[in-house]
Amino acid sequence: MATTQPARPVEPGGAAAPAGLPRQPGPAGVIRYWAAAKAAAGTAEEPYAAVTLADALDAARRRHAARPEFARVLLRCSFLVDGDPVGTRDHTTVQLAEGGTVEVLPPFAGG
Repeated sequence: MATTQPARPVEPGGAAAPAGLPRQPGPAGVIRYWAAAKAAAGTAEEPYAAVTLADALDAARRRHAARPEFARVLLRCSFLVDGDPVGTRDHTTVQLAEGGTVEVLPPFAGG
């Protein structure tokens, strides 16, 4: 007779979390804000724990919900992930790495 065990949460990358431990939100790194993004966030940088760029930005929007300008500034920004431009790629497809860096770059005058 087969027994059924409760499913364990799956970690990013497909590994099951150890029994009794909650699922981790994803790799941890830092988001750095520049110029108008820095002013809108009220900080130069903050940590992320997310699997994708979309997840990290959604969490940042929630953290800064009391600062409505923050979400508006993000709409105009470009992003670098570990030094690589994201460009027009869908943010849900941009994977983040443990110890990685997301640079949030608003449009700059003259460039």
